Amino acid sequence: MTAPRLTPFVWMLLGALALIWGTSFLSNRAALEGAGVLTVVSFRVSGGALALWLYVVLRRLPLPAHRGIWGRFLIMGALNNAIPFSLIVWGQQHIESGLAAILNASTALFGVLVASAVFADERLTVPRLAGVGIGFAGVVLAIGPEALSSFTLTSAGQWAVVGASLSYGFAGAYARFAIKGLVPEVAAAGMLTGGMVWLIPAMLLIEGVPSFDYATPVWMGIGWLALGCSAVAYLIYYRILALAGAGNLSLVTLLIPPVAILAGWAVYGERLGLLELAGFAVLTAGLWSLNRVPKTA
Repeated sequence: MTAPRLTPFVWMLLGALALIWGTSFLSNRAALEGAGVLTVVSFRVSGGALALWLYVVLRRLPLPAHRGIWGRFLIMGALNNAIPFSLIVWGQQHIESGLAAILNASTALFGVLVASAVFADERLTVPRLAGVGIGFAGVVLAIGPEALSSFTLTSAGQWAVVGASLSYGFAGAYARFAIKGLVPEVAAAGMLTGGMVWLIPAMLLIEGVPSFDYATPVWMGIGWLALGCSAVAYLIYYRILALAGAGNLSLVTLLIPPVAILAGWAVYGERLGLLELAGFAVLTAGLWSLNRVPKTA
């Protein structure tokens, strides 16, 4: 059996996914110009869920056969959508889009650590542990010494994004058995629906009913988050997974931050310091090492 290959078509899909998710940080900032954190995230998951369910219906994809799956969707919706989306959007009120993308790349590191603690076939070898260590050294470097020694809104924003990455790590481990056997598009739609169940009541309680009287850039940001970064992105994600495997798919983690950095600079004039860029370089080295080292020795 031959290993999945990175064909030109797969590279094109990886580039498209990196472009979509890389610009999600820019869209978060645009949406925050007129809407609150929970409102932005609620619109994102609701719009994404509706678009994916429409896709599922039009394609006549098989729906889940047992009722218990909806409880799992609630957990997945919390771990993979409600919690991390909210933390990232809140954090972006206080840090640049590019830095948020860099710190979010630590998702792969947390995924490895959580999986190694939960699954016997994911135990860390010494080389993979070294890759994780290098990656986290990059995260610490990108965060900077001030965030490690004092607590400010900027440091809180950084740690919020790191917390989102940790939540993604738990979501990846839970998904391995919770939604096994489901059609991927149905799983994504169900997960976003689970996120809605958490987010909409929280939004109404804390921020109230949305005004819907937003400026065009705010609606553009919200629309892109819902349709592009949620619905379309998941369809591309699972297409790459089927064609090239999870290992090759993880390369998108390295492609997202440069897109976010360039988008933040082009639209908002954001500039990252040498420390943040050096941290991304070290984090990239750690992630690249993880991708090249086999899981078992």
